[in-house]
Amino acid sequence: MNVAIIGASGYTGLELIKILINHPKFNITYIANSTGNENVQDLHPCLAGVIDVEVSKADASEVAKVADLAFLALPHKTSMFFAKELLDLGVKVVDLSADYRLELETYEKHYCPHEDKEHIKDSVYGLPEYYKNDLKDAKLVANPGCYPTASLLALLPFVDYIQEDSQIFIDAKSGVSGAGKKLSEVAHFVNLNENHHAYNPFKHRHMPEIEEKVKKVKNKEFQINFVPHLLPITRGMLVSVFATLKEEIDVEKVLEDAYKDSEFVRVRKTPVDLKSTAGTNFCDIFVSRNGKALFINSSIDNLLRGASSQAVVNANIMCGYEEGEGIPKIAYVP
Repeated sequence: MNVAIIGASGYTGLELIKILINHPKFNITYIANSTGNENVQDLHPCLAGVIDVEVSKADASEVAKVADLAFLALPHKTSMFFAKELLDLGVKVVDLSADYRLELETYEKHYCPHEDKEHIKDSVYGLPEYYKNDLKDAKLVANPGCYPTASLLALLPFVDYIQEDSQIFIDAKSGVSGAGKKLSEVAHFVNLNENHHAYNPFKHRHMPEIEEKVKKVKNKEFQINFVPHLLPITRGMLVSVFATLKEEIDVEKVLEDAYKDSEFVRVRKTPVDLKSTAGTNFCDIFVSRNGKALFINSSIDNLLRGASSQAVVNANIMCGYEEGEGIPKIAYVP
C-alpha cells in the first residue's frame, strides 16, 4: 500500500520514515513538510545512502494522487486542516497530533476552536490494546500522546478495582525529544544537563485525555492528578501510578490477564527501566501493592510507542495487516 508522511521535519516524522523504509507492506510515495524543495537526505542527514526522495511542500490533492493512507506528524490545529482535505479525498489518515483525540468540548477547552467538527466524531483513538476492533474499520485514527499511552496502559487494567472516591496520582518522566525540535530555554543544554524538574503540574493537556479515556473505556470517573517531569535524556518515558484499591487483590494476576494476548505489552517482575523499551514499540509494566496501596510502573519509548511506531501499528490494523508487521522490537541496549 502506498503511504505519505506529512510533517517529515520533526523527530516523529523521522521515526516514521525509518520504520516505513523497511515495512513489508507500506511503500513511501510522498514525503512533505511546510516548505519542500529539498531531498530527505538533506532534511535528515542520517538517512544519506538509505532513501533518496524529494521532500514536497504539503498538498492534500497531490497526496491523494499517489497514496492511500497518510501519516500526519503535524502540530495541533495545523493537522486538522490537512486531515479534513485528505479524508474528503478518500485518503485514510493516522493523525499524530491532538486534533482528533478528544471530545469536541474537551478539545476546545484545552487547545483551540476545532475546524473539522464533521470528522472529529468519526475518529478512533489509536490505543490498540483497547480499540483494536474499532481500528479495523477506521478511516481516521487519532494516535494517542506519549504520556497518555504509558499512563493508560498502566492504569486501565486496575480501574475496576480502585476505590471509587479516591484520587489517582500519576508521576510521569519524559526524555526531552518529547518537546520536539523547537528551541526553548527549558531544552537548552545548560539548563537541562544534570537537572530534573516538573512542569505544568495538574495543568498539562494530557491530563484531560487520560481522564476522558478512563471514562470511555471503563465507564468510570476519577480525578487524575498528573505531574510530568523532564529528564536530561534524549528519549524514553517512565510513568508511576499511585492509587488505592477497594480490597487486597492479586495485582500481578490482574495485569497478566489484561495483557496475556497483547503483542506489545510486557509484564515485568521487577520495576521497569528506560533502556529496555528504547527503540521499540513495547510498553513494559510492573505492578505492586502494599495492602490497598497500589503502585504501577510503566516504560515506553516516547517517540515510538508514544508516537511513530504506534501510528504504524494502527495503520497495520486499519489496512488488515498483522499488528506487528514492520514494527521495531529490539531495544537500543546498551
